[in-house]
Amino acid sequence: MLCRIIYCTAVLLATASVILLALFSPLPHRKAHKTPQLALSFYIQQPQVGGSSMHPAPPKPGAWIFHRMLTEGPENTSRVVGKAQGFIIPVESFAYSAFNIIYLTFHTHQYSGSISIEAKNFGHKETEELAVVGGTGSFSFARGLAVFAETNRQTPNLDATYLIKLHLKFPNRSQTIPG
Repeated sequence: MLCRIIYCTAVLLATASVILLALFSPLPHRKAHKTPQLALSFYIQQPQVGGSSMHPAPPKPGAWIFHRMLTEGPENTSRVVGKAQGFIIPVESFAYSAFNIIYLTFHTHQYSGSISIEAKNFGHKETEELAVVGGTGSFSFARGLAVFAETNRQTPNLDATYLIKLHLKFPNRSQTIPG
């Protein structure tokens, strides 16, 4: 009988300790592996020489090669934060070419580096959504979306000022690459 009482007490104490440990033990510390995100807005300005655009519209079968300034605001007198350069071939057979890339390069106290934007499906719509396919410097390994919107529709597309909204995601930089 004494043996049975000891056994029941031991089982009761073991059960009570498991329940108490489950209720009062600290939770494991799990780091939330959130992908860092960044949203930026800038403007692509058209160069002005003598009151007119420096680059006339390209011929239909030609390529559009451009070099423009990036500014903080829509006015061409806004602070310059970088440049936009690109090479786009609008011809049907080359519309999906790997050459159709827009590079945004930033030189500010906060950001230094570049972003590569794939312009395969670049048309002449009021708003374009293009894929961000990489970056350097402050934007290393960036992925995401670049939304281009014309700010003044009165003039042809090449003379327009574009608002660029960048929605960037960065990989978890705390992980190491095996090798």
